[in-house]
Amino acid sequence: MTSRLLRTVAVAAGAILVGTGLVACSGGSSEEGGKGASKDSATVAFRTPNWILPISAPGFTQGENAIFTSALYRPLYSYQLDGTAQYNIDANRSLAEPPVVSNGGKTLTITLKDDKWSDGTALTTKDIQFWYALVTANKDKWASYRKGGFPDNIADWSVKDDKTFSMTTTQAYNPAWFVDNQLNRITPLPAHAWDSEGAASTPAGAKKVFETLTAAAKDPKTYDANPLWKVGSGPWKLEKYVPGGEVTLAAQASYSGRDKPKLAKVVLRPFTGDDAEFNVLRAGQIDYGYVPAANTSQKSYLESKDYKVSPWYGWSITYLQLNYSNPKTGVLFKQPYLRQAMQMLIDQPTISKVIWAGMAAPTCGPVPPKPGTTDASGCVYKFDPAAAKQLLESHGWKVTPDGQTTCLTPGAADTQCGEGVAAGQPLTFTVTSQTGFAATTKMFAEIKSQMAKLGITLTIKEVPDSVAVTPACKPAEATCGWDMSFFGSQGSWYYPAFASGERLFATDAPVNLGSYSNPEADKLIDATQFSGDDSALTAYNDFLAKDLPVLWMPNPVYQISAYRSGLQGVEPQDPMNSMRFQDWSWK
Repeated sequence: MTSRLLRTVAVAAGAILVGTGLVACSGGSSEEGGKGASKDSATVAFRTPNWILPISAPGFTQGENAIFTSALYRPLYSYQLDGTAQYNIDANRSLAEPPVVSNGGKTLTITLKDDKWSDGTALTTKDIQFWYALVTANKDKWASYRKGGFPDNIADWSVKDDKTFSMTTTQAYNPAWFVDNQLNRITPLPAHAWDSEGAASTPAGAKKVFETLTAAAKDPKTYDANPLWKVGSGPWKLEKYVPGGEVTLAAQASYSGRDKPKLAKVVLRPFTGDDAEFNVLRAGQIDYGYVPAANTSQKSYLESKDYKVSPWYGWSITYLQLNYSNPKTGVLFKQPYLRQAMQMLIDQPTISKVIWAGMAAPTCGPVPPKPGTTDASGCVYKFDPAAAKQLLESHGWKVTPDGQTTCLTPGAADTQCGEGVAAGQPLTFTVTSQTGFAATTKMFAEIKSQMAKLGITLTIKEVPDSVAVTPACKPAEATCGWDMSFFGSQGSWYYPAFASGERLFATDAPVNLGSYSNPEADKLIDATQFSGDDSALTAYNDFLAKDLPVLWMPNPVYQISAYRSGLQGVEPQDPMNSMRFQDWSWK
């Protein structure tokens, strides 16, 4: 989400941020890497991760957390989008062979490869079973859980031996969807280190173990000292952690994977914002950073200082979340014509070109185009202020340019403001956005200006973490006063390999922060999960592109990366928002 949510939001998800710059800058700026004293380390601009347990938790789904945890704990499957492998599985990085599908598509049998934990203990199906026991008993506390999804859709879970396990689903799914969007959540956990007494074998015991792990994960100041986090399966181990500051990852000497680290350590360094990060980058005091959109004109200067500059395109979409549950303004967002009018006031192509310096592309719907595509021809709603004005006036609004537009004709008829909209209701909203991104600030200044021309008033409120303060809510809850939320300065939502929307736009989905709900959308989302026909994903995309569950926004590249020319293995940059520091090395 993640924002570099990612996933997400964070959100998401999801939507949804890898930390390039929203927290305090830590002390020290010693140059490391290509021009420094050592060639066995690299320093990276990276927001401080704040969640270490490899089971996602609500409010902690930012992209930097996913990158951090996967460096320490390998997921069962890793994925790649180059179209060369079955189910997009990256065979070299995955802990298991691709699943064997049988029983009419219902049963998947998985065989683990020969891998070990960092303490030398074999990684077996006991560690898979441990993970399954924890998420099953605590699914209400798991950010990846959606009612009816994993593990609700598992009819039978069977461990055959130390290397093989199988699962039978309640119905036959599209195998591509299930492998890419359900099995991607499985991360083996060290049962021998975290549950040596086998307490998690019962639901009550699994709850207690989960409570212990969650409490430790919520105590970042102890991350680098707590014995819990010393046994991992990933290529890196945590050497040093400063809450809100630098994080140092050291190569795991006993790592059993095929992609062994080539560097001895990686230092993750946060910054207070774009300017702080870019000043350090210009000074040559960091090995891998990013170029803010406002500074793209300085590309040649960085190249003269021996940096490579490369856009990082994402398998992502960007949007402005609408809060349908807001007791005051939710009724407005429920009017399709109003969403359409507001979308017509967002000049995505111009914002992408001018404010994002060509490093963004219009979002037209929920399914992203191929990473790197900038074509806006597929957008249903073009920038058209005149049409927006006509829509409002034809539905009973008194449009007052540069003033306050109000509902003149209340009612539910097609020519009236809509059911629940009162006479005199103004079009006044607050947008909760992110601090630290100059391009985002300029973008909303432009959108605010366009909206004002039709009497729609926007107040822009910037906060460090817009996801955290705009949660999914019910109208009576105190937290439900927000109107619109933006967390897309580096992509609102980065997708898993299969770009379906059950986590974003389905009714009661875990990252559906605005509580959008449409039975037809739910039906189409379900079809993407059960049909192997590519047309199901197209139908889902076309419907939501038109229905506007959110307002589609320019989708920036994840970042414009800048790294020392001697740093190898950085590219290709993963469109699914992963960073694999183990591939990096110095010439």
